[in-house]
Amino acid sequence: MIQAEISIYPMATRTTSASFYIAKAIESIQKIENLRYEINSMGTILESDNMDVINLATKQMIETVHNLGIARVEVIIKIDSRRDKHLKMEEKLDSIKKQMS
Repeated sequence: MIQAEISIYPMATRTTSASFYIAKAIESIQKIENLRYEINSMGTILESDNMDVINLATKQMIETVHNLGIARVEVIIKIDSRRDKHLKMEEKLDSIKKQMS
C-alpha cells in the first residue's frame, strides 16, 4: 500500500488564501479509480496500491491549479510505500493511538 502526503502552494495569487485552488485540485482527483484521499489542514493524503495512480493524482492536481491561471505551483510530496503489510490510513493511525497512554 502506498500513502503520499501532498501539499500544494499556488504562488503569486491575488490573495493570501489558497483554499479555492486546493479545493479545485482535490475535486480534480475525486473520480480517479483505485485512489482514496483524506484532506487535513496541512495537505492531502493520497492512498493507492499503485504508484502510477498516486503520480496521476499528483499531476492532475498540479495541472488543475496551473489551468486556473497560476503560473507557478510549489508542491511538497512525502511518500510511504510499504510491501510487507497492506495497511490503510486508518489502520496506521489506530496503531499509533494504541501506543499512546
